[in-house]
Amino acid sequence: MEKEVNISVNGVSLPGTLALPEKVRGIVLFAHGSGSSRFSPRNRFVAEVLQNAGIGTLLFDLLTPEEDQVYENRFDIDLITERLVKATEWLARQEEAQGSPFGYFGASTGAAAALKAAARLGERIKAVVSRGGRPDLAMADLPQVQAPSLLIVGGLDYTVLDLNRQALEKLQAEKHLEIIPGATHLFEEPGTLEQAADTAAAWFKEKL
Repeated sequence: MEKEVNISVNGVSLPGTLALPEKVRGIVLFAHGSGSSRFSPRNRFVAEVLQNAGIGTLLFDLLTPEEDQVYENRFDIDLITERLVKATEWLARQEEAQGSPFGYFGASTGAAAALKAAARLGERIKAVVSRGGRPDLAMADLPQVQAPSLLIVGGLDYTVLDLNRQALEKLQAEKHLEIIPGATHLFEEPGTLEQAADTAAAWFKEKL
């Protein structure tokens, strides 16, 4: 089942796509990176891999078109964290989500929001995956994250890899850093995005 939804957050309506396989083992909310949207081709590819693994997905816009015009909003981690938390609470109220464990998948700056939201919601979030993420932007919140967290980074994404190693030390919950050989920041190299998606799916299948 796939349907378009509108998530009401503090008087703002955020459009999204909720996809639920027949026998759903959990639902993963996606937090896209700066300048992206729910139509991010990379996130949609990962979502499809998760759906094929029996995991539901919710991709939604973290900002309205008007907000996205203001460059600073794209890097307002507190704002997008708040949106993610509210979207999680919205999803928990939906009939089709009853009884499903929740996880987060964050890319780029969205990974920082995913980890900050997981820190706020505690045991309500069962797993987090960061792809080419910036967990360092959530450094102060990382010790509070209870969810098992997987950080996926391209082996050639040197700066971000170093930042992820620093973030890994701050995480106190179950954690793992997965390095995809030959991949740069956007996982554009042949086969690298597939590898990242399969790794994420395996993590969510085990933790959800």
